[in-house]
Amino acid sequence: KSRMMKKIQICLCFIVVSGILYEISLLSGCIFSFIPLSKHFLTPEQVLSLGKSIFFLETTERLEPPPLVSCSVESAARIYPDRPVILFMKGLNNETALDSNSSYAAFSLLSSMSNVFIFPLQMEILFENTPLLQWYKEVNPEQEKNWVHISSDASRLALIWKYGGIYMDTDVISIRPIPEASFLAAQKSQFSSNGIFGFPSYHKFVWDCMNNFVLKYNGRIWGNQGPFLMTRMLKAICNLTDFVGLEDHRCHNISFLNPQRFYPIPYPAWKKYYEVWNKDPNFNHSYALHLWNFMNRNQKVVVAGSNTLAEKLYKTYCPTTYRDLIQGATRETWSS
Repeated sequence: KSRMMKKIQICLCFIVVSGILYEISLLSGCIFSFIPLSKHFLTPEQVLSLGKSIFFLETTERLEPPPLVSCSVESAARIYPDRPVILFMKGLNNETALDSNSSYAAFSLLSSMSNVFIFPLQMEILFENTPLLQWYKEVNPEQEKNWVHISSDASRLALIWKYGGIYMDTDVISIRPIPEASFLAAQKSQFSSNGIFGFPSYHKFVWDCMNNFVLKYNGRIWGNQGPFLMTRMLKAICNLTDFVGLEDHRCHNISFLNPQRFYPIPYPAWKKYYEVWNKDPNFNHSYALHLWNFMNRNQKVVVAGSNTLAEKLYKTYCPTTYRDLIQGATRETWSS
């Protein structure tokens, strides 16, 4: 009996120690070095509580991320291996059974990455305890022509307010870590984007943005709740001046990052990403690249062997997406 009791005690100690080590691994981010299957036991709240997440949003109903979305998420997962990278999808719900064995190629690809998490986007729950909840209950999405963008604008503010971290649009390719904790991205002098921004949780600027979102709401004006919101809120507290050279601006502990950090190719020149360059740009002063998918009405895509700038970016920063979704599509075309 004494031997049996000792064995039981040893087993109990092992279980307790294992549990403690597991909790420590969650807090330290070490969980991302475990096998990918381990992450499927984590709830959204457990992942979000780790903090410093990189957020992406899909506010349409589609379940198959196109290659550019896949590249954006994969590149972030590679550049930030110790941080959760979370794609929230409106088309998902708690009953949707999609994982690394999904028939959706991009979904399967992203699910297999150890620090990538894909969760349902439940806006009413997300907006709880924020100024956005009452607005959301009263607005009629069917009467909003820009609802996909507006709902995304609102969701990104609530996510950063509640959990802190970095938000990125799904047409942003990460190329090196962003060293700032509280920042906005200048699209040009004195004008802020809302396609990339980051703050710690419960930051006053983000709360003020949510208040202004509701107070100045006008869904008929594209961007009124997005980049124009960020710009007017920043101008309310900062004396913005033009950028000279590569310097960043700083005001009230918020870094207003130079357009070169994310927009070295401005939106009027967005087609350059899908062209062949005689000499490739180095982007040495950039943290990520915004590919301006909103401007891409002709649906330009990356084609294997085209030697365009976009293809080279895919090869370098999202090689799995390139192999499976770009080269794979080419092979399927040849075989058919």
